[in-house]
Amino acid sequence: MAIIDAVINPGYIYKSGIKIVMFFLIPLIYIKYTGSDNLKNVFKVRNKKSLLISIIIGLFLYMIILGAYFILKSFIELDSIKDILTENLNVNKNNFVFIALYISFINSLLEEIFFRGFIFLNLRRIIISKNAYIISALAFALYHIAIMGSWFRPFIFILAMIGLFIGGIIFNYLDESNENIYSSWIVHMMANFAINTVGFIMYGII
Repeated sequence: MAIIDAVINPGYIYKSGIKIVMFFLIPLIYIKYTGSDNLKNVFKVRNKKSLLISIIIGLFLYMIILGAYFILKSFIELDSIKDILTENLNVNKNNFVFIALYISFINSLLEEIFFRGFIFLNLRRIIISKNAYIISALAFALYHIAIMGSWFRPFIFILAMIGLFIGGIIFNYLDESNENIYSSWIVHMMANFAINTVGFIMYGII
């Protein structure tokens, strides 16, 4: 996906199609090869109260991300990001609403299935839990380098990577506690809602 994002640049719609195939295909190949049914179990809700807690955490994270934007917005060049999105991914004001909906609901689910349901919850069964946390969270942060590498100044970019790594650790903890990916998916959606809110501001939609 890093090569697709940084080198091929097929446009957002094609990139999303490739991502859907890859993020589903790799876990499916793993299941077929190992005979594992672990991935099926991550879709079972064992405690509905945990979902409410995740919503509260997600709302809190939404406010933190928006607050960070307003505090650091003088360091964030929205016009430059807008140009990069248009040039590299064919994202513009006319299609951003649809892309924002995809990012919030579907893209976040894909990433939770892959980085948490597939990588983390499987790894912690075969290696030390601490290492599973680090590998999954680090993979989650590194995956975003090709996407966001040209968006920000170095200082803001480093902050974003640290935030993504910490976010990955939190997502892992939520899923480990509840044995499903719904908790992290809800929080991930809320984080994407915040980022998309900044996008709506960037395009003058709100």
